Amino acid sequence: MPSSTIELTKSSGVWAPVVHGSLDADQARAFAPMFKALGDPVRLRLLSMIASAGGGEVCVCDLTGSFKLTGPTISHHLKVLREAGLVDSDRRGTWVYYRLVPAALALLAGLLDVSSVAATV
Repeated sequence: MPSSTIELTKSSGVWAPVVHGSLDADQARAFAPMFKALGDPVRLRLLSMIASAGGGEVCVCDLTGSFKLTGPTISHHLKVLREAGLVDSDRRGTWVYYRLVPAALALLAGLLDVSSVAATV
């Protein structure tokens, strides 16, 4: 996980949803790469494929056939997801296996939680 995501997830406090207070500049800089990574349709699809994979991980060889993109392009998108701290990977022989980083998605979900506002509407 990138250091900014590590700092966010290892924080002693719980991040309040944006509806409870605005982010400071450091918080915004830490969250932005995660949102930017998810802002691309290919990366969003890749994340959903990794998250829904049986066994908790998926080989890159099982991801590439679902896209009309070259292997290097898929690898680039996976690198962006990994650098954003949303997925992690292991190399096993010639293949790389990817798995979701649940804490990162939980962090984003908590940041975007509007349930307390929705309850008052």
